[in-house]
Amino acid sequence: MSVVFEDLANAVRALSMDAVQAANSGHPGMPMGMADVATVLFGEYLKYDASAPHWADRDRFVLSAGHGSMLIYSALHLTGYARPTIEDIRNFRQLHSPCAGHPENFELAGVECTTGPLGQGLAMAVGMAMAERHLNAEFGDDLVNHRTWVVAGDGCLMEGINHEAVGLAGHLKLGHLNVLWDDNRITIDGATDLSTSEDIRARHTASGWHVVDCDGHDPVSIRAAMDAAIADPRPSLIACATIIGKGSPNKQGTSATHGSPLGTAEVDAARAALGWKHAPFDVPQDIRDAWLAFGRRSADTHAAWAERLSASDKAAEFTRRMAGDLPQGFGLSQHVAGLLADPQKVATRKASELALEAINPRLPETVGGSADLTGSNNTKTAGLGVMSAENYGGRYVNYGIREFGMAAAMNGMALHGGVIPYGGTFLVFSDYCRAAIRLSALQRQRVIYVMTHDSIGLGEDGPTHQPVEHVMSLRMMPNLLTFRPGDAVETAECWELALQASATPTVLALTRQNLPQFRRVESDGNQCARGAYRIKTSGNKRQVVLIGTGSEVSLALSVADALESAGIGADVVSMPCWSLFDAQSASYRNDLLPADVLKVSMEAGVTFGWERYAGPDGLSFGIDSFGASAPIEALFDHFGLTADKITPAVRAALGQG
Repeated sequence: MSVVFEDLANAVRALSMDAVQAANSGHPGMPMGMADVATVLFGEYLKYDASAPHWADRDRFVLSAGHGSMLIYSALHLTGYARPTIEDIRNFRQLHSPCAGHPENFELAGVECTTGPLGQGLAMAVGMAMAERHLNAEFGDDLVNHRTWVVAGDGCLMEGINHEAVGLAGHLKLGHLNVLWDDNRITIDGATDLSTSEDIRARHTASGWHVVDCDGHDPVSIRAAMDAAIADPRPSLIACATIIGKGSPNKQGTSATHGSPLGTAEVDAARAALGWKHAPFDVPQDIRDAWLAFGRRSADTHAAWAERLSASDKAAEFTRRMAGDLPQGFGLSQHVAGLLADPQKVATRKASELALEAINPRLPETVGGSADLTGSNNTKTAGLGVMSAENYGGRYVNYGIREFGMAAAMNGMALHGGVIPYGGTFLVFSDYCRAAIRLSALQRQRVIYVMTHDSIGLGEDGPTHQPVEHVMSLRMMPNLLTFRPGDAVETAECWELALQASATPTVLALTRQNLPQFRRVESDGNQCARGAYRIKTSGNKRQVVLIGTGSEVSLALSVADALESAGIGADVVSMPCWSLFDAQSASYRNDLLPADVLKVSMEAGVTFGWERYAGPDGLSFGIDSFGASAPIEALFDHFGLTADKITPAVRAALGQG
């Protein structure tokens, strides 16, 4: 006797309400409301192989409404992924269970991205769809031809990032992107009409999307809508009219099912209403077998793809890129040698462009872009071509004024694989990107943020555009490499490290103003890899160590010259990356910053935090206020960041003023 559709969907409902109830924490309403849609999707439309979760040409499924995490945990378990096991689900939201409160890509195969902050999942899915079309343009339908499916809630579509992502996807005509909108008209506070009167369908249509409606509890209606979405060349919004918490007789359709367990009595009532006569976490074998068959449904498709890959003359390159490996022997030593032979006095944003001119021809997987600041960020090099609806093979994205959307899309590209994304904006606008940068770090993705105009050194644009707290705040973020290189050589070394960091995102904080190249002599390896290194050893007896980053390394060298001329020995340390320096051995750190000398930091930003290196008796020169609008030279003098003003203060601290 075949299993009826309702029982298949009710397995998702039961597991979801049981897990949330056991945890006494979670969101049962969304998975119960979207169970029918998920059953149709995983059972008939999604291209995946549960036995091979990393198959490169699988469809990507993104649960943007990550609070409903039991939807994906139930689907992965039932379709036969190795995990989560039923014990994992019993331990939902408990320490060491891979079934975290919100889905995390590094915990479970089958979870394509970490979601929870609403809207970002959908925006990352746009990046996945971009990567799919880009790789398809190079490797063809035989190797790359899949879709990206998203479950998004009302909250996802309200968040500002949704507007950025929807606009970009519509402009690029990403027809392989399908968003299943859980149109249940409920938020935590209550009905959506408490806070919005927006015509979501009209907005998507105006943005170049295809929009189709369905009854989210009628499999025939759901199938018709999915078929229409697949047939349309535009990205599709499938509006699934659902009842949140469907099956809960006293709470369905209300916000009471959104963010709280149903309660033991209501779970029992829901079991009766659904006709689900099984114990908590018990799924009958015939229902399990039907779901397991769903997980094997694309096995033959996967096998045929594997044969095509094996026969392809592009197999090695495709496999390398999808694995995230750099070409054997890749490095920038030759570029650095050229800089040593012909020193460049350029802004580090220009030095970044010089590095990219060496990188992009050798790394076909790089895809660059800028949030409408290409000429300022220096992120576009010759021969990349623009990625567009007419040319998905282009390697440069005009993101428009969508900093947050750009950052999230880059996360999606990196998560998809086969692409190393980098994108530029002004450092001060890292505030717009911050939530996505945080997810880059949390998801362990190689995403490179080219953040230019890194200080008051941008000049007359004034304090709205002059970052003072931004570098320091980014340094606080775990698993993020924040570099502030001081010359062209350091910039190249930082780019090399960013590309090598396969599980860590990078921020490159780069200057607008020209800087002298202080690195003139060949060194043993990449000096920036240690986070900090000595660039000048004291001539006289060492009494002070001067620490600089970025544009202030040259300032530290000027102060050192002035001190040395007065008989005061001064080392100079360049510290482009705090986190890499902190990872060095204690002996290395103590040798660079010994306890028995005065330590002085210089950075055109807040002094907060520098005490960890300068110590309680050290000096920190910086800017503990907002900037001002003036020419660069006037600003550095006004804020005391000149050798003439710092040198006397250092001498006074040494008792030699």
